[in-house]
Amino acid sequence: MTGTVEKAALDHWYCIGCAADLPVGCSATRLLGSDLSVVKDDDETVTVVLDEDERLLPIKLRFGYVWTTLGEPERDVVPIPEADEPDRRYVACGAVTVKASGLRIVENFLDMAHFPFVHTDILGSEAHTEVEHYDCEIRRDVDEVWATNCKFIQPKAALSSEGAIMTDYIYRVATPFVTLLYKTCPNADDRWDVICLFVQPMDEDLCRAHPLMLLIDEATPLSDLIAFQLDIFLQDRIILENQRPRLLPLEARAEIPTRADASSIAYRRWLKEKGLKYGTTLAGV
Repeated sequence: MTGTVEKAALDHWYCIGCAADLPVGCSATRLLGSDLSVVKDDDETVTVVLDEDERLLPIKLRFGYVWTTLGEPERDVVPIPEADEPDRRYVACGAVTVKASGLRIVENFLDMAHFPFVHTDILGSEAHTEVEHYDCEIRRDVDEVWATNCKFIQPKAALSSEGAIMTDYIYRVATPFVTLLYKTCPNADDRWDVICLFVQPMDEDLCRAHPLMLLIDEATPLSDLIAFQLDIFLQDRIILENQRPRLLPLEARAEIPTRADASSIAYRRWLKEKGLKYGTTLAGV
């Protein structure tokens, strides 16, 4: 299968699971349409094998997750400096399987317009639906998509929030399948909470999402933090699995954008520039 996938998709590091959650022994997973065997020894050593030719794949351990690649990445796993800050809560939120293109998930993560309608009374309310103007750019020096100066009134921006607040957001798309959100921290005016989404494209229309939160929050029980984030993501999954087509359209005018879709427009343009087709409606071209 790897021979039919373009280099623009192959040449990245992909998260395939939280190291602590992997069972001891051999387990199966998929990446970019290929079957993988993940072996975890009693001493916590992890190896990953590409089943089709029994090739041992390179791996890296970052942020508590196992990353591998089917290609030859030019860059390391995305750096996240906040992960090294000792006072942050490390909140790994498991993995959620979604019957949709992994690119659809990243694009949904960037979309503020759905907050009042999908995450009502949590990330948005029907009394405040406007997406204010924000800035979005492809940063050529680091080859990433960034959206800045994003603001949205949120009834429950975080589990530690008390009442509605105007929340500041910064979005960062580091690779086609890795995105991060920096948002107002209710517990520290001069710092950001960080929410990471590592997407594992199992097939073009099937993926696993691995959410990770890096928070300034010493008080909230870990189980409550995980439940809060998963509740939000499961609300998104309902929408994602009902979108048609399941793959992400990259053709001009395939879907009509609005002013609120600046980050989506930049993301799709960036993908096209890279020549990435896996998980898009260009895949069969």
